[in-house]
Amino acid sequence: MPVAYKILGQLAPPATTEQDLYTVPASTEAVASSVTITNRGATVATFRVAVVQAGGVTANTDYLYYDLPIAGYDTFIATIGVTLEATDVIRAYASSANLTFQLFGSEIT
Repeated sequence: MPVAYKILGQLAPPATTEQDLYTVPASTEAVASSVTITNRGATVATFRVAVVQAGGVTANTDYLYYDLPIAGYDTFIATIGVTLEATDVIRAYASSANLTFQLFGSEIT
């Protein structure tokens, strides 16, 4: 089973809109090892990160982070080690258009 270490996703979503940061491809498993969220603006913003099985609708039980505040010009970094199956999705939401999400990990095919 080959393993590819890579940037799994990068996203700068519009304010108050949940978007897919990463979807595991078919016939693939993945490990999301770390996530960073950077606030490019001067004011405090909040963010959400959810892991959704099989690309379903985001439910309350899916959130890793929910409305967590991040100061202006700051970066949040987490080592998470989330294991994912094909079609699982990591979604991101930002209260401001000034947030950037990056997800790093590996894909196993």
